Amino acid sequence: MTAPLRIVVLAGGRSAEREVSLRSGAAVAAALRRGGHDVHELDPAACNLEMVDWRAFQAVNQPAAAIAPVDAVFLALHGEFGEDGQVQQILERAGVPYTGSGPEASRIAFSKFAAKEAFRRDGIPTPDWEVLRAEDSPEDWRLAADRIGLPLVVKPDQQGSSLGVTIVTDWGQFDAALAESFRYDRVGLIERAIPGEEWTVAVLDDLPLPPIRIESSHLFFDFHAKYAADDTRFVFDDRPPACVTETALAACRALDVRGISRVDLRLDEAGRPWVLEVNTVPGMTDRSLAPRAAARIGWDMTEFCERVLCSALEGARRQNAYGLSDRPGSRPHRRAG
Repeated sequence: MTAPLRIVVLAGGRSAEREVSLRSGAAVAAALRRGGHDVHELDPAACNLEMVDWRAFQAVNQPAAAIAPVDAVFLALHGEFGEDGQVQQILERAGVPYTGSGPEASRIAFSKFAAKEAFRRDGIPTPDWEVLRAEDSPEDWRLAADRIGLPLVVKPDQQGSSLGVTIVTDWGQFDAALAESFRYDRVGLIERAIPGEEWTVAVLDDLPLPPIRIESSHLFFDFHAKYAADDTRFVFDDRPPACVTETALAACRALDVRGISRVDLRLDEAGRPWVLEVNTVPGMTDRSLAPRAAARIGWDMTEFCERVLCSALEGARRQNAYGLSDRPGSRPHRRAG
């Protein structure tokens, strides 16, 4: 990337992941400024994005002479509104390029239930699951849990950063785990727990970055292990199992995601991969996994963010050239940006 760009970084919002989002946004903004770009941070909790004029953008505390079009929006907006297709729809209508997946792919990926349906349809291994709703009876909850069996994982359908997620190894833990999940979403999933290793693969369009094996003293890679624990280890194996990368790419194709994403998997004791989810706005903090994977192949944070932006701009150019929108079937099946 040669010419400096005018970039708006969207971060913050009102979701439960607000603080992590602000940290991601600050890291992205700092990296792009180091690259010489004109960067402005914008918090959707403090403004109405529908009213923003992206073609004549004036940042706060800047003179009228500084009004200029925005070249692209970098999404560092985690959780509800940022990952569920809402902000993507706003930016699509405005015609401004933005990083990451389009509205429909984002909507499906953010719903664990919808994503798992897509995985199953494409023959991608994902742990068995049942959907639970807060308005269902406790008897229905227990019958569903019996069908999965112990150990199982309870998680909100639409939430990130492992918030509201509990591993249940004893039936005495089940009710509290379900109550914790319903704090974040009235719809939850129970999922068969997969003993084995935890892996994650960041993907930039068709390019898989080096897989990371996660070692933690916690039962799983929960919120504390992700953002606070000092004993979490992020391991780059010299020869990671090929099935990890292959399955991650298949999961991305199943959801038709584009740009930067991150696939979380389990590798069971027999060496079989199981996809848990695809994150369409992965974390970009100093502890986050995607920047670690990028650094492994020699990309510093500035180069990584610039490559993500290039993906967004190229995707927008292709979409404009072919008169495409982000409707299913309106563009080539493999990611255009």
